[in-house]
Amino acid sequence: MATTPLFTVPPPPSATAAPPSTHSSQVDTLTLLIDKSKSKNHLLQIHATLIRRGLDNHTILNFKLQRRYSTVGHLRYSVTLFNCTPNPNVFTWTSIIYAHTQSHLNDQALSYYAQMLTHRIQPNAFTFSSLLNGTTLRPTKAIHCHVIKFRLSSDTYVATGLVDGYARGGDIIFAEKVFDEMPKKSLVSFTTMLTCYARHGKLHEARLLFDEMGEDKDVVVWNVMIDGYSQNGFPKECLLLFRRMLVEKVRPDVITLLAVLSSCGQLGALESGRWVHSYIENEKNDIFAVEVRVGTALVDMYCKCGSLEDARKVFDKINGKDVVALNSMMMGYAVNGFSEEALKLFHEMCDMGVKPSHVTFIAVLTACGHSGLVTKGWEIFNLMKNEYEMEPRVEHFGCMVNLLGRAGHLQEAYDLVRCMKIDPDPVLWGTLLWACRLHNNISLGEEIAEFLLSSDLASSGTYVLLSNIYAASGNWVGAAKVRSLMKDSGVEKEPGCSIIEVNNRVHEFIAGNLRHPKSKNIYMMLEEMNGWLKGNGYTPKTDVVLHDIEEEQKELSLEVHSEKLALAFGLISTSPGTTIKIVKNLRVCVDCHAVMKMISRITRRQIVMRDRNRFHHFDKGSCSCGDYW
Repeated sequence: MATTPLFTVPPPPSATAAPPSTHSSQVDTLTLLIDKSKSKNHLLQIHATLIRRGLDNHTILNFKLQRRYSTVGHLRYSVTLFNCTPNPNVFTWTSIIYAHTQSHLNDQALSYYAQMLTHRIQPNAFTFSSLLNGTTLRPTKAIHCHVIKFRLSSDTYVATGLVDGYARGGDIIFAEKVFDEMPKKSLVSFTTMLTCYARHGKLHEARLLFDEMGEDKDVVVWNVMIDGYSQNGFPKECLLLFRRMLVEKVRPDVITLLAVLSSCGQLGALESGRWVHSYIENEKNDIFAVEVRVGTALVDMYCKCGSLEDARKVFDKINGKDVVALNSMMMGYAVNGFSEEALKLFHEMCDMGVKPSHVTFIAVLTACGHSGLVTKGWEIFNLMKNEYEMEPRVEHFGCMVNLLGRAGHLQEAYDLVRCMKIDPDPVLWGTLLWACRLHNNISLGEEIAEFLLSSDLASSGTYVLLSNIYAASGNWVGAAKVRSLMKDSGVEKEPGCSIIEVNNRVHEFIAGNLRHPKSKNIYMMLEEMNGWLKGNGYTPKTDVVLHDIEEEQKELSLEVHSEKLALAFGLISTSPGTTIKIVKNLRVCVDCHAVMKMISRITRRQIVMRDRNRFHHFDKGSCSCGDYW
């Protein structure tokens, strides 16, 4: 089957035109003025001066002016100037190509390149560097052929552009091949390859390359690696690398801080987050204080660490709060169970004249969901559609299903999913399935699970929830059948994992794990905790153990849940009265929730736990969720 080439290549001319050189002080002055110009009007004045002085056909000045027009966002003038240029040479063609790629008009840039070839103008390294800026995979491959034809493969700038083009198109193998074949690698080429690995989640390869660079790393290189860890779910590695960055006396910038604060939030590492905040405030050259993005990141971090007081203090200091900053504070209130505050901030936002975004409504609906405000939830949902004319997305439907499901309105939630104009995703169905588990609606749960399994939409959570529904109703045969189906399908249940930060170090616990250096002390504290609990009337909630085993075995399995191990470690590692903060990757079970409440009363400590769904602030024997989670 014949394919149409992107462009054809005529035989290269024997010689390439070169721009005339001049040392005229007049030209030097005008060149400097063009380079420093930041407005269209200023450039037009300079352009008029060129015409008056008979320099309107000067190659270098035309090249500079044409390029500057596009840089300040006036591509039309750049094109007009190009069209008025008699016999444009390679520099003029390259300039117009660059102007279009800078404006993300890559198809037009390729068109100019094709015209350039038909005029028998041979491209140079700068032509290809400009052409490769922002290209997709297919043009990158075609350009690569031209690079080889014109014998420019060894040029560092061109090769770096090819690496970037292949990386952007997802062809990591070719990106690696071009990178490995470069005779001389620059800092930019290393950074480009590093970005390729980080962008595609290849953190091991990225770290090997990062370490290979030795000391020849600027802040951009550090940012790529640090942000790569943060974006790909390796927050501990992000914080460790940030500390090494400071030891090596590389000054972080805004990008660094955004990634690091995000990682602190992912871990719930409040101490580390406060240290970063202190670092920001102590900067003598305080470029961060006025940064709305950094302020918003601090708010988000404090909210995810369960410290709303700190979050609000930062929020109140942000100048020119935008919708992102408002959303962060609103979502913080919502997931921490402070629904009234979230709704109040929403109304303040509307009064300020700030238009809500889709994220705003996710935050407000989440707030309604965590407090069972069904009527208010419908009011907000309809407000979004009718007054703000926003079409609900699957996330908004998910919030409504969660709200209705928690409140026991299962049929209403089911009807909402069925009448959606968009295809519901597995997460939304999973939310409804979880509500069936919560309210022991076996028939609807079976119907939803059967649909997910038959539609190939089932996740590990689908199997686990269905097994839970059967086990909770005493149907051990059904539960065992589901677990067998999981095994046959190669589906593994996500293990429970809890994280606690002590003395700026993050400690991770998995249920029943004995690998921690202080395991002996932790298990001794668990025994002591069990004594306290039983002395205060505690009865283990063994019905949450979803295996058909003896009652004593059920109690033993409950004792070593990951959050209890983290709690025991927190009790032996911190001074009396210190707040204990735990992050759990799954929803906290009923038994652990009851234990946290009792331990908070017995030890007179506050315990803050973030599970998959929300925050729980335990204090004096009660929880901020009101046992509604």
